[in-house]
Amino acid sequence: MIRELFNFESPDSVTDWSAIDDSVMGGQSASQMLYRDAGFAVFTGTVSLAHGGGFASVRSRALDLTAPGAQAYSLEVCSDSRRFKLNLRTDDTFDGVNYQGTFEGPPHQWSTIHLPLSEFSPTFRGRRVTAPRFDPGRVRQIGLMVADGQAGPFELGVRWIRAE
Repeated sequence: MIRELFNFESPDSVTDWSAIDDSVMGGQSASQMLYRDAGFAVFTGTVSLAHGGGFASVRSRALDLTAPGAQAYSLEVCSDSRRFKLNLRTDDTFDGVNYQGTFEGPPHQWSTIHLPLSEFSPTFRGRRVTAPRFDPGRVRQIGLMVADGQAGPFELGVRWIRAE
């Protein structure tokens, strides 16, 4: 079973995504999800470590992103040399448990990243927590994040995100 959750081949494909950066806690990082005419989205911005910051993220609005029985998530990406996270949320709230899988692709070339459910960890505000087992049949929001302790610009091209 493969369910394509997002396909970024048209300009309106990024309208359901918004930035949630460390400015929510006083930081100065900034990011956005943009559409590129070549038929993909790009998560781009700058991470600042000033004022206790250090992360940038984008997240989809709450949607039906359920994939009962899924065993993994995959993305086709073209990244810089940074480490990114795929964030999965099982509720509609702004704050709460976030299931995170970490990845980095080969720099500056398109590749498919495959993240088995066993690689996702429950977190709350960046810290690991004890939480109910992740259920792909309850996913409501998906996000991308960079929080690798490095300041500076970043860019992650994304063609699609799937549950498998």
